Amino acid sequence: MKPDSAEHQEFEQLALPLFDSLYNFARWLSKDKTEAEDLVQETFAKALRGFSSFAPGTDFRAWMFRILRNTFLTSRTGLQTKLTVQLDVEEEGPVTTTWDTPETLAIASATREALQQAIESLPVSYREVVLLCDVEEMKYAEIAEVLSVPIGTVMSRLARGRKLLREALSAERALTARSKVNDRR
Repeated sequence: MKPDSAEHQEFEQLALPLFDSLYNFARWLSKDKTEAEDLVQETFAKALRGFSSFAPGTDFRAWMFRILRNTFLTSRTGLQTKLTVQLDVEEEGPVTTTWDTPETLAIASATREALQQAIESLPVSYREVVLLCDVEEMKYAEIAEVLSVPIGTVMSRLARGRKLLREALSAERALTARSKVNDRR
């Protein structure tokens, strides 16, 4: 495809607004700035090469995120991560509902680092769903398309990922509260 062709210009119009979102997702997946940059560059190159296979009228954003995710999974880091991903095993007990959400706990803990560590500690299968839903604000159907999984799997991974975030942030908040009490003594 020639750089000045109409198809190339159309690709740029669709793809460039997604750059920051794709980079953020790549950064969370890879946990490395340089690798994230490489992943995004490779994603754009693959998408540009395969742009003729993109079906107009379908979700371009989901298409780009799927290319990014597949590129990550076939990378060295992605293959290592994929080999250690936990399976979606049904939990033994029922999920309890609390008024605390990851968002309110994050605000209460008031530490960006705690939230970042909590997200990074999530298994990749949960982390990618939480990021696509809560950070990139994708709909369940879009996430299912990006990850090539059923919507039910998206919903269960999201619920489990949020639960793990709540637990990690609650533990961080408890540690912070204990250290403040100890500091007063």
